[in-house]
Amino acid sequence: MTLKRTIYLLAVLAFAATGLAVPLAAQQEVSVKRDIFVAAGETQDNIISFGGNVVVEGRVKQSVVAFGGTITVSGEVGEAVVGIGSNIVLKPTAAIRGDVISLGGLLEKEPGCTITGDTVYFKASELGGRLFNRGLFKGIFAFPLFPLLIFIKLIGLFLWLIAAIVVAVLFPRPIVRAAAAVRTSFWPVFWTGLLAVVIFTGLAIFAALLCFILIGIPIAIALFWAGLIVKIFGRVVLFYVLGESLLKAFGAKNIRVVGASLLGLLIVSFIGFIPFIGFLFTLVLSILGWGAVVRTKFGTTDHWLGRKPPSPAAV
Repeated sequence: MTLKRTIYLLAVLAFAATGLAVPLAAQQEVSVKRDIFVAAGETQDNIISFGGNVVVEGRVKQSVVAFGGTITVSGEVGEAVVGIGSNIVLKPTAAIRGDVISLGGLLEKEPGCTITGDTVYFKASELGGRLFNRGLFKGIFAFPLFPLLIFIKLIGLFLWLIAAIVVAVLFPRPIVRAAAAVRTSFWPVFWTGLLAVVIFTGLAIFAALLCFILIGIPIAIALFWAGLIVKIFGRVVLFYVLGESLLKAFGAKNIRVVGASLLGLLIVSFIGFIPFIGFLFTLVLSILGWGAVVRTKFGTTDHWLGRKPPSPAAV
């Protein structure tokens, strides 16, 4: 790798949390504890709400994602409606062209509403009861060390579930583009990821040392967010690659990014429970995820570090 490309790589790692993530986030309307109302005749690209109430009477081109609060749709949503701890109400005139996903909230579908994709609905109380009171883990929890281990695993799985759904719903095309890089240039992506991890680790150690003279604190914070964003996006890309490959092996048609990503998450979680092998598998995934993110700039371009693969088909 040339010196120029190495400098570019350092820039990506240092400013991933701001420079590259902002163009993606700029396309969304994000609110915290504020109501969002899309009136009839109005059009919005994406909606992300934290604790507010979302009412869609007009059209949302892509997706509606809410954490808490409520989602009421009487208009059209082009891709997906996702509620995490939210109450979702679909009026008779609601038209959802993709999936409806409700985790830990309530889902009310009034007669006449249209859902083109899949419906995923998990009530928090029912799910917890099935797992811990009368399900698989009832006997396992009789052992003293298993409760904490299983609890940590389940918390991690739930957090990755949320991350996979949100990223796959909001950025389907970047995920497909980055996944294409993994398939067409596996080893270049791997070596790029390995170099990126080594450089990032060195920067993190350097920032930790600088923390003793205070100047390293903002650098460490920036690196933390950069690493977190890269890890989440890169891991979801690998979820999609694994899930799509399995679905294609079984002859599935019209594979959706959300469905394939969730299937990949299940595969990774299952392998992750295997001692040592799970650790190595997760390590390889992390390296590939970093490589895919760096080589495609979060899926916003084809390989900027070498040969360009064919552009992925539209999602």
